[in-house]
Amino acid sequence: MADPLIELRGIKKYFPVREAWGRIRHIHAVESVPLSIFPGETLGLVGESGCGKTTLGRTILRLYEPSAGNIFFKGEDITRVNMLPYRRKMQIIFQDPSSSLNPRMTVGEIVGEPIDIHGLAKTREERRERIAALLAKVGLNSEHANRYPHEFSGGQQQRIGIARALAVEPEFIVCDEPVSALDVSIQSQIVNMLEDMQAELGLAYLFIAHDISVVRHISKRIGVMYLGYLVELTGSGELYKNPLHPYTKTLLQAVPIPDPVKTRSRERSVLEGEIPNPMESPPGCPFHTLCPRAMGHCAVTMPDLAEAAPGHRVACHLYTN
Repeated sequence: MADPLIELRGIKKYFPVREAWGRIRHIHAVESVPLSIFPGETLGLVGESGCGKTTLGRTILRLYEPSAGNIFFKGEDITRVNMLPYRRKMQIIFQDPSSSLNPRMTVGEIVGEPIDIHGLAKTREERRERIAALLAKVGLNSEHANRYPHEFSGGQQQRIGIARALAVEPEFIVCDEPVSALDVSIQSQIVNMLEDMQAELGLAYLFIAHDISVVRHISKRIGVMYLGYLVELTGSGELYKNPLHPYTKTLLQAVPIPDPVKTRSRERSVLEGEIPNPMESPPGCPFHTLCPRAMGHCAVTMPDLAEAAPGHRVACHLYTN
Protein backbone atom coordinates (compact mmCIF):
# COMPACT_ATOMS: atom_id res chain seq x y z
CA MET A 1 0.00 0.00 0.00
CA ALA A 2 1.18 3.53 -0.76
CA ASP A 3 2.39 5.81 2.01
CA PRO A 4 -0.30 8.08 3.49
CA LEU A 5 -0.73 11.52 1.99
CA ILE A 6 -2.20 12.79 5.28
CA GLU A 7 -1.52 11.18 8.64
CA LEU A 8 -2.84 12.27 12.03
CA ARG A 9 -1.31 11.09 15.28
CA GLY A 10 -3.24 11.81 18.45
CA ILE A 11 -4.80 15.04 17.21
CA LYS A 12 -6.78 16.95 19.82
CA LYS A 13 -8.58 20.28 19.60
CA TYR A 14 -10.02 22.09 22.62
CA PHE A 15 -11.82 25.43 22.57
CA PRO A 16 -11.65 27.62 25.70
CA VAL A 17 -14.94 28.97 27.07
CA ARG A 18 -14.93 31.75 29.66
CA GLU A 19 -17.66 31.37 32.27
CA ALA A 20 -18.81 33.54 35.16
CA TRP A 21 -16.15 34.82 37.55
CA GLY A 22 -13.51 34.40 34.86
CA ARG A 23 -13.43 30.63 35.05
CA ILE A 24 -12.20 29.03 31.83
CA ARG A 25 -13.34 25.59 30.75
CA HIS A 26 -12.70 23.74 27.49
CA ILE A 27 -14.94 22.16 24.89
CA HIS A 28 -13.31 18.92 23.80
CA ALA A 29 -14.09 19.12 20.08
CA VAL A 30 -11.59 16.50 18.85
CA GLU A 31 -10.04 13.78 21.02
CA SER A 32 -6.94 11.82 19.95
CA VAL A 33 -8.05 10.99 16.42
CA PRO A 34 -5.73 8.60 14.52
CA LEU A 35 -6.34 8.84 10.79
CA SER A 36 -4.59 8.25 7.46
CA ILE A 37 -5.70 9.40 4.01
CA PHE A 38 -3.98 7.96 0.96
CA PRO A 39 -3.28 9.56 -2.45
CA GLY A 40 -6.31 9.54 -4.74
CA GLU A 41 -8.61 8.28 -1.96
CA THR A 42 -11.89 9.68 -0.69
CA LEU A 43 -12.33 9.19 3.04
CA GLY A 44 -15.85 9.97 4.23
CA LEU A 45 -16.48 11.33 7.71
CA VAL A 46 -19.97 11.16 9.26
CA GLY A 47 -21.58 11.85 12.60
CA GLU A 48 -24.19 14.07 14.20
CA SER A 49 -23.89 17.86 14.49
CA GLY A 50 -21.26 18.88 17.01
CA CYS A 51 -19.30 15.62 16.88
CA GLY A 52 -16.13 17.35 15.64
CA LYS A 53 -16.13 16.57 11.89
CA THR A 54 -15.64 20.12 10.66
CA THR A 55 -13.21 20.93 13.47
CA LEU A 56 -11.09 17.95 12.49
CA GLY A 57 -11.06 18.97 8.81
CA ARG A 58 -10.04 22.54 9.62
CA THR A 59 -7.42 21.36 12.11
CA ILE A 60 -5.81 19.18 9.42
CA LEU A 61 -5.33 22.35 7.35
CA ARG A 62 -4.34 24.27 10.48
CA LEU A 63 -7.14 26.76 10.06
CA TYR A 64 -7.49 25.74 13.71
CA GLU A 65 -4.25 25.07 15.54
CA PRO A 66 -4.24 21.63 17.18
CA SER A 67 -4.17 21.50 20.99
CA ALA A 68 -2.06 18.34 20.89
CA GLY A 69 -0.84 15.70 18.45
CA ASN A 70 0.88 15.84 15.08
CA ILE A 71 -0.16 16.32 11.43
CA PHE A 72 1.93 14.79 8.66
CA PHE A 73 1.80 15.58 4.94
CA LYS A 74 3.75 13.12 2.80
CA GLY A 75 5.67 12.07 5.88
CA GLU A 76 6.63 15.64 6.86
CA ASP A 77 5.47 16.98 10.23
CA ILE A 78 3.59 20.20 9.44
CA THR A 79 2.14 20.76 12.91
CA ARG A 80 4.25 23.82 13.70
CA VAL A 81 5.71 24.99 10.40
CA ASN A 82 4.87 27.92 8.11
CA MET A 83 1.84 26.66 6.18
CA LEU A 84 2.10 28.92 3.11
CA PRO A 85 4.05 26.36 0.99
CA TYR A 86 1.53 23.67 1.97
CA ARG A 87 -1.53 25.78 1.10
CA ARG A 88 -0.82 24.92 -2.53
CA LYS A 89 -1.20 21.24 -1.74
CA MET A 90 -4.05 21.35 0.79
CA GLN A 91 -7.32 23.21 0.17
CA ILE A 92 -10.89 23.31 1.45
CA ILE A 93 -14.39 23.59 -0.02
CA PHE A 94 -16.66 25.23 2.55
CA GLN A 95 -20.20 24.24 3.47
CA ASP A 96 -21.99 27.53 2.77
CA PRO A 97 -20.85 28.96 -0.57
CA SER A 98 -22.68 32.26 -0.07
CA SER A 99 -20.74 33.11 3.10
CA SER A 100 -17.37 31.77 1.92
CA LEU A 101 -17.19 34.04 -1.15
CA ASN A 102 -16.26 37.70 -0.72
CA PRO A 103 -19.31 39.70 -1.94
CA ARG A 104 -17.08 42.68 -2.86
CA MET A 105 -14.93 40.66 -5.26
CA THR A 106 -15.81 39.47 -8.74
CA VAL A 107 -15.61 35.77 -9.54
CA GLY A 108 -12.43 36.41 -11.50
CA GLU A 109 -10.85 38.11 -8.48
CA ILE A 110 -11.95 35.29 -6.15
CA VAL A 111 -10.54 32.53 -8.33
CA GLY A 112 -7.47 34.60 -9.24
CA GLU A 113 -6.51 35.50 -5.66
CA PRO A 114 -4.76 32.17 -4.86
CA ILE A 115 -3.04 32.36 -8.26
CA ASP A 116 -1.67 35.77 -7.28
CA ILE A 117 -0.65 34.72 -3.75
CA HIS A 118 1.39 31.77 -5.00
CA GLY A 119 2.70 33.49 -8.14
CA LEU A 120 1.30 30.90 -10.54
CA ALA A 121 0.84 33.26 -13.50
CA LYS A 122 3.67 35.27 -15.01
CA THR A 123 1.51 37.61 -17.09
CA ARG A 124 -2.01 39.04 -16.99
CA GLU A 125 -2.91 37.04 -20.07
CA GLU A 126 -1.75 33.79 -18.49
CA ARG A 127 -3.72 34.66 -15.35
CA ARG A 128 -6.86 35.34 -17.38
CA GLU A 129 -6.47 32.05 -19.26
CA ARG A 130 -6.00 30.08 -16.04
CA ILE A 131 -9.15 31.62 -14.54
CA ALA A 132 -11.16 30.87 -17.69
CA ALA A 133 -9.91 27.27 -17.72
CA LEU A 134 -10.82 26.79 -14.05
CA LEU A 135 -14.32 28.17 -14.57
CA ALA A 136 -14.79 25.90 -17.59
CA LYS A 137 -13.66 22.90 -15.52
CA VAL A 138 -16.49 23.48 -13.02
CA GLY A 139 -19.17 24.14 -15.65
CA LEU A 140 -19.07 27.94 -15.84
CA ASN A 141 -17.92 30.19 -18.68
CA SER A 142 -15.40 32.99 -18.95
CA GLU A 143 -18.11 35.69 -18.96
CA HIS A 144 -18.96 34.76 -15.36
CA ALA A 145 -15.56 36.09 -14.24
CA ASN A 146 -16.88 39.67 -14.32
CA ARG A 147 -19.93 38.97 -12.14
CA TYR A 148 -20.33 39.00 -8.35
CA PRO A 149 -21.26 36.01 -6.15
CA HIS A 150 -24.79 37.25 -5.37
CA GLU A 151 -25.65 36.98 -9.09
CA PHE A 152 -25.35 33.18 -8.97
CA SER A 153 -27.45 30.35 -7.60
CA GLY A 154 -26.27 28.25 -4.66
CA GLY A 155 -25.02 25.48 -6.92
CA GLN A 156 -23.11 27.94 -9.10
CA GLN A 157 -21.59 29.59 -6.02
CA GLN A 158 -20.34 26.20 -4.85
CA ARG A 159 -18.79 25.65 -8.28
CA ILE A 160 -16.94 28.95 -7.83
CA GLY A 161 -15.68 27.73 -4.47
CA ILE A 162 -14.47 24.51 -6.08
CA ALA A 163 -12.70 26.48 -8.84
CA ARG A 164 -10.95 28.56 -6.17
CA ALA A 165 -9.80 25.38 -4.39
CA LEU A 166 -8.46 23.95 -7.67
CA ALA A 167 -6.63 27.16 -8.62
CA VAL A 168 -3.41 26.14 -6.83
CA GLU A 169 -3.42 22.56 -8.17
CA PRO A 170 -3.79 20.85 -4.77
CA GLU A 171 -3.30 17.18 -3.94
CA PHE A 172 -5.71 17.10 -1.00
CA ILE A 173 -9.07 18.83 -0.45
CA VAL A 174 -11.25 18.93 2.64
CA CYS A 175 -14.85 18.88 1.40
CA ASP A 176 -16.73 20.31 4.39
CA GLU A 177 -20.34 19.31 3.72
CA PRO A 178 -20.11 20.78 0.20
CA VAL A 179 -23.62 19.70 -0.84
CA SER A 180 -25.67 20.03 2.36
CA ALA A 181 -26.92 23.54 1.47
CA LEU A 182 -27.94 22.56 -2.08
CA ASP A 183 -31.04 21.03 -3.69
CA VAL A 184 -30.95 17.27 -4.19
CA SER A 185 -30.67 17.54 -7.99
CA ILE A 186 -27.74 19.95 -7.65
CA GLN A 187 -26.11 17.73 -5.02
CA SER A 188 -25.71 14.89 -7.52
CA GLN A 189 -24.14 17.25 -10.07
CA ILE A 190 -21.58 18.52 -7.57
CA VAL A 191 -20.74 15.02 -6.30
CA ASN A 192 -20.32 13.69 -9.85
CA MET A 193 -18.12 16.67 -10.72
CA LEU A 194 -15.92 16.02 -7.67
CA GLU A 195 -15.56 12.38 -8.72
CA ASP A 196 -14.65 13.35 -12.29
CA MET A 197 -12.01 15.81 -11.06
CA GLN A 198 -10.58 13.19 -8.72
CA ALA A 199 -10.23 10.73 -11.59
CA GLU A 200 -8.62 13.39 -13.80
CA LEU A 201 -6.31 15.06 -11.26
CA GLY A 202 -5.66 12.26 -8.74
CA LEU A 203 -7.04 14.29 -5.84
CA ALA A 204 -7.53 12.95 -2.31
CA TYR A 205 -10.65 14.06 -0.43
CA LEU A 206 -11.78 14.17 3.16
CA PHE A 207 -15.53 14.27 2.51
CA ILE A 208 -17.48 15.49 5.54
CA ALA A 209 -21.26 15.10 5.49
CA HIS A 210 -24.40 14.35 7.47
CA ASP A 211 -26.02 12.37 4.65
CA ILE A 212 -24.59 8.86 4.91
CA SER A 213 -26.05 7.96 1.51
CA VAL A 214 -23.97 10.67 -0.19
CA VAL A 215 -20.85 9.62 1.72
CA ARG A 216 -21.40 5.99 0.76
CA HIS A 217 -21.63 6.94 -2.92
CA ILE A 218 -18.40 8.92 -3.10
CA SER A 219 -16.17 7.36 -0.40
CA LYS A 220 -13.82 4.40 -0.43
CA ARG A 221 -13.62 4.31 3.36
CA ILE A 222 -15.86 5.88 6.00
CA GLY A 223 -15.06 7.05 9.51
CA VAL A 224 -17.74 7.60 12.14
CA MET A 225 -17.24 10.27 14.82
CA TYR A 226 -19.01 10.68 18.14
CA LEU A 227 -18.29 13.43 20.68
CA GLY A 228 -14.84 14.12 19.22
CA TYR A 229 -13.75 10.47 18.97
CA LEU A 230 -13.37 8.31 15.89
CA VAL A 231 -15.43 5.24 16.89
CA GLU A 232 -15.41 3.20 13.66
CA LEU A 233 -13.43 3.14 10.42
CA THR A 234 -13.84 0.71 7.53
CA GLY A 235 -14.68 0.36 3.84
CA SER A 236 -17.83 2.01 2.56
CA GLY A 237 -19.63 -1.23 1.66
CA GLU A 238 -18.51 -2.98 4.83
CA LEU A 239 -19.90 -0.23 7.04
CA TYR A 240 -23.36 -0.73 5.57
CA LYS A 241 -23.27 -4.52 5.53
CA ASN A 242 -21.64 -5.05 8.90
CA PRO A 243 -21.67 -2.02 11.25
CA LEU A 244 -20.08 -2.91 14.57
CA HIS A 245 -20.24 0.07 16.90
CA PRO A 246 -23.67 0.59 18.53
CA TYR A 247 -23.59 4.27 17.55
CA THR A 248 -22.96 3.40 13.89
CA LYS A 249 -25.88 0.99 13.94
CA THR A 250 -28.11 3.74 15.34
CA LEU A 251 -26.99 6.17 12.62
CA LEU A 252 -27.74 3.68 9.85
CA GLN A 253 -31.15 2.86 11.31
CA ALA A 254 -32.02 6.56 11.08
CA VAL A 255 -31.39 6.71 7.31
CA PRO A 256 -34.77 7.08 5.53
CA ILE A 257 -35.87 4.26 3.22
CA PRO A 258 -38.17 5.28 0.31
CA ASP A 259 -40.40 2.24 0.86
CA PRO A 260 -43.22 2.46 3.43
CA VAL A 261 -43.46 -1.33 3.81
CA LYS A 262 -39.76 -1.71 4.62
CA THR A 263 -39.88 1.37 6.83
CA ARG A 264 -42.64 -0.11 9.01
CA SER A 265 -40.89 -3.47 9.34
CA ARG A 266 -37.32 -2.26 9.93
CA GLU A 267 -35.75 -2.61 13.32
CA ARG A 268 -35.04 0.60 15.21
CA SER A 269 -33.24 1.02 18.50
CA VAL A 270 -34.35 3.86 20.77
CA LEU A 271 -31.50 5.43 22.69
CA GLU A 272 -32.26 6.10 26.34
CA GLY A 273 -30.02 8.01 28.67
CA GLU A 274 -28.26 11.34 29.00
CA ILE A 275 -26.34 13.04 26.20
CA PRO A 276 -22.88 13.95 27.56
CA ASN A 277 -21.76 17.56 27.91
CA PRO A 278 -18.71 18.15 25.65
CA MET A 279 -17.20 20.29 28.44
CA GLU A 280 -17.62 17.46 30.93
CA SER A 281 -16.91 14.31 28.94
CA PRO A 282 -17.70 11.22 31.02
CA PRO A 283 -14.87 8.79 31.81
CA GLY A 284 -14.63 5.69 29.67
CA CYS A 285 -16.42 5.35 26.35
CA PRO A 286 -18.22 8.61 25.48
CA PHE A 287 -21.23 6.66 24.17
CA HIS A 288 -21.79 4.52 27.27
CA THR A 289 -24.45 6.85 28.72
CA LEU A 290 -26.69 6.09 25.72
CA CYS A 291 -25.46 2.67 24.63
CA PRO A 292 -28.00 -0.19 24.93
CA ARG A 293 -25.16 -2.71 25.28
CA ALA A 294 -23.00 -0.84 27.80
CA MET A 295 -21.07 -2.91 30.35
CA GLY A 296 -19.49 -1.97 33.64
CA HIS A 297 -16.02 -1.19 32.36
CA CYS A 298 -17.45 0.95 29.52
CA ALA A 299 -17.87 3.72 32.11
CA VAL A 300 -14.27 3.37 33.25
CA THR A 301 -11.98 2.73 30.27
CA MET A 302 -11.98 4.31 26.81
CA PRO A 303 -11.55 1.50 24.25
CA ASP A 304 -8.82 1.83 21.64
CA LEU A 305 -9.65 2.04 17.95
CA ALA A 306 -8.62 -1.56 17.27
CA GLU A 307 -8.97 -3.90 14.32
CA ALA A 308 -11.99 -6.16 14.88
CA ALA A 309 -11.72 -7.65 11.37
CA PRO A 310 -9.31 -7.10 8.46
CA GLY A 311 -9.63 -3.46 7.45
CA HIS A 312 -12.38 -2.84 10.01
CA ARG A 313 -11.45 -0.82 13.11
CA VAL A 314 -13.81 -0.07 15.97
CA ALA A 315 -13.52 1.56 19.40
CA CYS A 316 -15.81 -0.67 21.45
CA HIS A 317 -15.25 -3.05 24.37
CA LEU A 318 -17.58 -5.57 22.71
CA TYR A 319 -14.79 -6.39 20.24
CA THR A 320 -11.75 -6.27 22.52
CA ASN A 321 -10.31 -9.09 24.58
